[in-house]
Amino acid sequence: MSALCFFTHVLEVLDQKGRTMKRRRGVALLIETSNAYARGLLEGIVAYIREHDEWSVHLPEQERGARPPDWLRNWRGDGIIARIESEAIANAVATTRLPFVDVSAARRLPGYPWVETDDAAIAKLAANHLLERGFQHLAYCGESPFNWSRWREEHFVEIANRAVGACATFEAKSRFAPGYSWNRERSRLRRWIERLPKPIGVMACYDIRAQQLLDVCRESNIAVPEEVAVIGVDDDQLLCDLCSPSLSSVIPDALGTGYEAARLLDRLMSAEEVEPDAHLVAPLGVATRRSTDILAIDDPDIAKALRYIREHACDGINVNDLTRVLPLSRRVLESRFQQLLGRTPHETIVEQRIDRVRQLLRETELPLAVIAERSGFRHVEYMSTLFRRRVGVPPSHFRRQAKDRRS
Repeated sequence: MSALCFFTHVLEVLDQKGRTMKRRRGVALLIETSNAYARGLLEGIVAYIREHDEWSVHLPEQERGARPPDWLRNWRGDGIIARIESEAIANAVATTRLPFVDVSAARRLPGYPWVETDDAAIAKLAANHLLERGFQHLAYCGESPFNWSRWREEHFVEIANRAVGACATFEAKSRFAPGYSWNRERSRLRRWIERLPKPIGVMACYDIRAQQLLDVCRESNIAVPEEVAVIGVDDDQLLCDLCSPSLSSVIPDALGTGYEAARLLDRLMSAEEVEPDAHLVAPLGVATRRSTDILAIDDPDIAKALRYIREHACDGINVNDLTRVLPLSRRVLESRFQQLLGRTPHETIVEQRIDRVRQLLRETELPLAVIAERSGFRHVEYMSTLFRRRVGVPPSHFRRQAKDRRS
């Protein structure tokens, strides 16, 4: 049994004074731990257990789509929460004849309680996020073998058609198909993104697909977010921050989904009636990062200026540096910035630097002097004054607040 696998089969036992102790229910969790969404489900289940009666939990270490564990055939537990994404898992769970709750969109066992994210609400959040940034062209990059991807696509395309009249789509070939090759798939994805009208906002069905899309854009020298803005789903913070640029993502309520699944299973194990329908959990919002942090701009010179600022603001550049890389005078440059963005090039440079200060305060213990240098400020006093003016609190106070939120 692996280190992640723990199980205590507890029958009615006597404590040291001879009193009968309450029997713990045995619950199997057939949920992978290899991705952020699944780990969020487990956190939600843990939260429910902490608030209610303790369960004896069996959590095998397994990957998504893995075969059912051998011990399940002879297991004498009370209930199961499972990501039922294959016929093998479906058959194994059904054979136990135990109460169970499904937390997969695959719907291998219809007619039983099923808890999932609200894909219509996810698609709406992503579409509105891109539309609010002024994009007149929208696209969806999906993974057709999965229900959740098709459902998100259906709702996203519907919203896009109403808002801007059209929506391009990319249908990925199944990773499980014979002869599948990621190199060929990447070439298809590159040709698709190169042919799309620019600027365009793209919803990827989940963060891994979005990461692949960002990689293809970089290979094709397509500016993100100036030409292609990308938003994913799952808010896998490590993956989103490792993307270049960092990835905006819809935040599903994975914890709430796991909590609801545990609540329903508890009712089933108590022989209560539970609706054998979908129990959908709404997303929490959008985590905005650099991959969509822009307004859609048809002016190629200003789009180039914004890209240059994003890449070099912390190198100490000023407005004169912009005029050296653009075929525009300072007066024309500032006029177009005001017209399109409602702010000056200098204000845009400062805003980028302040964002970098925020990041370093949240994620590091670097001294303020080092943070000033790495953010493009010559003097720490000026950085602190400007930060307080724009953020509302001094840098040291902001850092303490960030620590308090993490603890």
